[in-house]
Amino acid sequence: MLQARDLWLTVPARPGAVNSRGTSLDIVRGASLDLAAGVSLGIVGPSGSGKTSLLMLLAGLEPPSRGSVRIDGTDLASLTEDQRAQFRGRCIGIVFQSFHLIPTMTTLENVAIPLELTGRADAGWIAADALDQVGLSHRLDHRPGQLSGGEQQRVALARAFAPGPRLLLADEPTGNLDLATGGRVADLMFALQREHGTTLILITHEPALAARCDRVLSVSDGQLSEPHLSGSGR
Repeated sequence: MLQARDLWLTVPARPGAVNSRGTSLDIVRGASLDLAAGVSLGIVGPSGSGKTSLLMLLAGLEPPSRGSVRIDGTDLASLTEDQRAQFRGRCIGIVFQSFHLIPTMTTLENVAIPLELTGRADAGWIAADALDQVGLSHRLDHRPGQLSGGEQQRVALARAFAPGPRLLLADEPTGNLDLATGGRVADLMFALQREHGTTLILITHEPALAARCDRVLSVSDGQLSEPHLSGSGR
């Protein structure tokens, strides 16, 4: 379902930074990945290791300096910027650590937006059903500032799953939540992933959360590899 080959992301080095290339810095270094449909993958690594940069490449939000990404048979490099945005709207859901909800819109409007952008006339009905699936049917008219952190992340999950994406990318989805709330959000995310048969890539610095996935890889200094963990099954 997803195939990444020799992905590199190279950026100009900050003035005074010490690195082997002198004038540039490799954030992602030769990452390759094959992922079958419906599989969940946890990617672990410390802050600054390149986890989020790798996710940006896989989502087509950042063009690679070298290498390729194919999702469901589509080479992202073959698409224009507008086509990539349309492809993400149809095929990729993204959940961020900081929720990224629009503060002036209701929860229903926040979830309906990606559906409306793809031209769905029934966006409101689908959004309402998605919010019901995450237990927030009583919060349709509330704005993000009226919700707890856990509720906001549940809205973000509803928004990500509402279009029926083939791939869900979750970047530290429990990072801004307390332990108990984060656990409930993680339970909900995995339940929705199994129910919808969605392929999941979970970026986290928590090995225990990553270990709930079918497979675990680690990022260190921009390189993707098998982690030194005792086990990685559910």
